[in-house]
Amino acid sequence: MAIGALRALADSGTRMRAGDLGQRIGASAGFVPQVMAPLTRAGWVDSARGPTGGYRIQVSLDEISVLEVIEAVEGPVDTTTCVLRGGPCGSSELCSVHFPVQEARTALLARLASVPVDSRNYEEPLK
Repeated sequence: MAIGALRALADSGTRMRAGDLGQRIGASAGFVPQVMAPLTRAGWVDSARGPTGGYRIQVSLDEISVLEVIEAVEGPVDTTTCVLRGGPCGSSELCSVHFPVQEARTALLARLASVPVDSRNYEEPLK
């Protein structure tokens, strides 16, 4: 929803009230502040109260990557949890899939970091 909210704000070009933004992203007006709080903390969105208040985009969406939005909303991406053990792989004894999983995670994070939020139909194949 966060990426949809950023896109809706960028498309509108004006300040949007929570109810209007909620309609655009398929969320209730009461849930919109929860979606917007991390985006506001990141400095990407301005929030104002009152009759002329609402949310307004503060940056160009080509300045923000999909990974940045994920991490703003969810926190830093965990790259240390073992998919087999549920905790970190031991330094002396790595699990049997440690290296392939680590390689896949690294590729995924690099890909998400390379895709700007303004990409509507990102179709460039992974190299």
